[in-house]
Amino acid sequence: MDARQSEEVGTAARRSTGTAAITAERLRKSYRRRVAVAEVSLRVEHGEIFGILGANGAGKTTTVEMIAGLRRPDRGRAAVLGLDPVRDRAAVRQVLGVQLQEAELHGALTVEELVGLYRAFYPDPRPAEELVALVGLDEQRRTRFDGLSGGQRQRLSIALALAGRPRVVILDELTTGLDPRARRRMWETVERLRDEGCTILLVSHAMEEVERLCDRVALLDGGRVVATGTPAGLVSKTGAKNLDEAFVSLTGKQPEEEP
Repeated sequence: MDARQSEEVGTAARRSTGTAAITAERLRKSYRRRVAVAEVSLRVEHGEIFGILGANGAGKTTTVEMIAGLRRPDRGRAAVLGLDPVRDRAAVRQVLGVQLQEAELHGALTVEELVGLYRAFYPDPRPAEELVALVGLDEQRRTRFDGLSGGQRQRLSIALALAGRPRVVILDELTTGLDPRARRRMWETVERLRDEGCTILLVSHAMEEVERLCDRVALLDGGRVVATGTPAGLVSKTGAKNLDEAFVSLTGKQPEEEP
């Protein structure tokens, strides 16, 4: 990180005092004639695990990609620790870790080589051994990316997102493709990050995951936020027995099944 980027991050840290860790204001994104995200507004507080819940096509991934600066919104704006994710891209990369649902990495590199490569991007990275252990890939350290299973690739993507000790992390479908044991290990990793003071934006369709991890949830349907609140609050608001029933009540759709 050069002096200018360091100054930008420091300025953002001062600016973020008393403000939200993540804000999204009236974000909109269309692809040709299809509106993927329409007027989405969110506010995520420091140290919070905030869930974005919705069925396929609800606009979850497009929303977080705009927050991360990976897609430019047609309208609206987002901020991460006071930084604009498009204008201040280099500074945002120093404070934001992003794990997307489908990551394509160099197939010939091993797990430890990819971890080493990503650590080199940051001035004070997490130790390589800690990153590998966090996601349970100790036995795959010397396995090439092409030789990893889908679930192992997912876990490696999470490790790479955490390499720079980010203050904010976006996790998109954190446990998709993981077996129950690996899923619970990832939940423990997220809880550890929260205990370290990290702010987490968690995209999910897994109700059990959301109920266990999230302080608050935004429910998306058709590219719009239809409800925001604690998981228990949404259940109470709808008079439902659980979050699955609340989801159906608020969207008229069935939750997606776990793989």
